[in-house]
Amino acid sequence: MSEIKIHVLHTGLVQVDAGLPFHDRFRNPLAFTGLFRSHVNQITLPVSSYLIEHPKGLVLIDTGWNEAVRTSQWRELGLQVKINKAYLPAGWSIREQLTTLGYTPSDIDYLVLSHLHSDHASGLPLVKDAHHILVSKPEWQAAQHDRLRYIPKMWRDVTLQTFAYQPSELGPFHQSFDLFNDNSIQFVYTPGHSRGLAATLIHGESGHEVLLASDTAYAQTAIDHLYTPGIVINRPQALQSVAWVQQKSREPQILETLTNHDPQVSPHTITLD
Repeated sequence: MSEIKIHVLHTGLVQVDAGLPFHDRFRNPLAFTGLFRSHVNQITLPVSSYLIEHPKGLVLIDTGWNEAVRTSQWRELGLQVKINKAYLPAGWSIREQLTTLGYTPSDIDYLVLSHLHSDHASGLPLVKDAHHILVSKPEWQAAQHDRLRYIPKMWRDVTLQTFAYQPSELGPFHQSFDLFNDNSIQFVYTPGHSRGLAATLIHGESGHEVLLASDTAYAQTAIDHLYTPGIVINRPQALQSVAWVQQKSREPQILETLTNHDPQVSPHTITLD
């Protein structure tokens, strides 16, 4: 029986206003920006990426921060630094963590971006030698026009390919992309936080599954209480997406449900057989 190993990695830290991960707890609709709010409302969260050792190839989901933030956050993030402050401790970059695990960027068969926000795409230049770098078509299209939420220089010298969601039984809008056409890794259309956001459902031969919820919610408590993120392009879609994650996470075959920024989640490895 073939195993699938999922390495949960922390590829940075992000400091934000508490209104960003938990929008629904705050009456001020702009709380997530941190504007006119005290520093006591700032919280620090992990930035996660996932390396999947799959029988059909090595798959990386998201890249965390570029090592450039260690010298200048402003140069890497521009005005976004007012909302997201990036920190990358020594040894935490995706390049460094691949080395620790015994891999190089050219060993990666598929690098898939859940979406193109800076904390997920900043590290792209560190792993641009991956064989295939993919992002959903609606996410790519949104990134071509929205200069407030996206920083195009992060993929300037990177060869990006797009994938199309297909009709399926998965997700709040019944659309997904099957990476290997065998149901083992499926990217599920969960928009709201961004236009083309993808959650990831990983299915083992035994029937057990792991759900990587990306930024549909920022922590397990947000899933439990249906808290949507502060930054959204469509609040009703964001609510439908987190509601689907909540429902799916309660199915008996789901071993773990992980969000990208949950401070209660430590780096670890999950094995599906």
